[in-house]
Amino acid sequence: MAGRHGPLMPRGGGTVGGKPLSRGSRIAIAVAIGVSLGCVCAFLYPEGLFMRPSTTALQWPRHVGSVACESSDKVTSLKSHLVSLERKNAELKSQINELSMKLQLAGQGKNESLYKAGPFGTVKALRTNPTVIPDESVNPRLAKILEEVAVKKELVVALANSNVREMLEVWFTNIKRVGIPNYLVVALDDNIENFCKSNGVPVYRRDPDEGVDSIAKTGGNHAVSGLKFRVLREFLQLGYSILLSDIDIIFLRNPFDHLYRDSDVESMSDGHTNMTAYGFNDVFDEPSMGWARYAHTMRIWVYNSGFFYIRPTIPAIELLDRVAGRLSREKAWDQAVFNEELFIPSHPGYEGLHASRRTMDMYLFMNSKVLFKTVRKDAQLSKLKPVIVHSNYHPDKLDRMKAIIEFYVNGKQNALQHFPDGSE
Repeated sequence: MAGRHGPLMPRGGGTVGGKPLSRGSRIAIAVAIGVSLGCVCAFLYPEGLFMRPSTTALQWPRHVGSVACESSDKVTSLKSHLVSLERKNAELKSQINELSMKLQLAGQGKNESLYKAGPFGTVKALRTNPTVIPDESVNPRLAKILEEVAVKKELVVALANSNVREMLEVWFTNIKRVGIPNYLVVALDDNIENFCKSNGVPVYRRDPDEGVDSIAKTGGNHAVSGLKFRVLREFLQLGYSILLSDIDIIFLRNPFDHLYRDSDVESMSDGHTNMTAYGFNDVFDEPSMGWARYAHTMRIWVYNSGFFYIRPTIPAIELLDRVAGRLSREKAWDQAVFNEELFIPSHPGYEGLHASRRTMDMYLFMNSKVLFKTVRKDAQLSKLKPVIVHSNYHPDKLDRMKAIIEFYVNGKQNALQHFPDGSE
């Protein structure tokens, strides 16, 4: 064996202060350096130096694009759903308003807890009754015709048979001249149906009805006039407002521009002054009663059943039913019955009709008494152009209709002068 010739030297030649390090010191220093490097790496690379990128990290950009597309689709879907909900909300509000009116109608006088009066001077009763729900099953054929002819669910309607053919031609010629598109003739026989079609006039021929046809084909003016209350019922059931017109009427302006539409029935008057047309306090004098000799009465001249606007409401349909029912049982004038049902109040043994009514302006919707007795003799009133003139007070209807056209349409100032005030 060879002997050692000097002190043992560390591998690597490590020294501290010129003195060689012992083996244990070198190990301690290495451990300390390793721990320090480990801490630094752990802080800087928490998921490791050699860890594979996660699937989530690799797919992140593509996922972001997918989320953006899905969000866009969802936004579009939500917007569409919102529009649908808003539309549904509007429909529900409309239904609530209609049901509220019906509830008010049904509850009037029956349940006082439903209503509470507002401050003094602000309380107003319900003005306009709600319209009925249209029922096309009543008459599908008529429903289709009305859909084509009516404007805003309104139209002029006239009944005619062959007895009034010449007046009917004057009637629809003036309607065309004024430019009224929404009108319809209810033909009561084949000749009138064919006559209307040949002149481009909207016409409707009812299905055969024995109870109506016997009067329709041969009846005179008053008999035919009474049929309208039966015929009009279907129009109202289909949800249309009707401006009923006799054919002895001259149209000078569009009547739909001059209606209020706030009542069940809006009618022209047979009155010839403000008092007679719109109502007045008439004092009845009975001297034998002494101190109580004067009795105050309210009077109004009747509505003209040859020209009135009627809305599709329950009271309006009840009016038609009442008048048609009475005319089928009684020998009565349809205009008298029409007014009795509208005006006579409830009393013992009788329940009156709860229908609202409005009197038309007597100078715009003019009867022939107003024209020939007053207007033609007044320089100012004669300058006014009425909406319609009804030749209801005179039997020489056709001649007066032609003269009215000459005066108001053709400007012939003396066209009305040779007629008497009345029918003498």
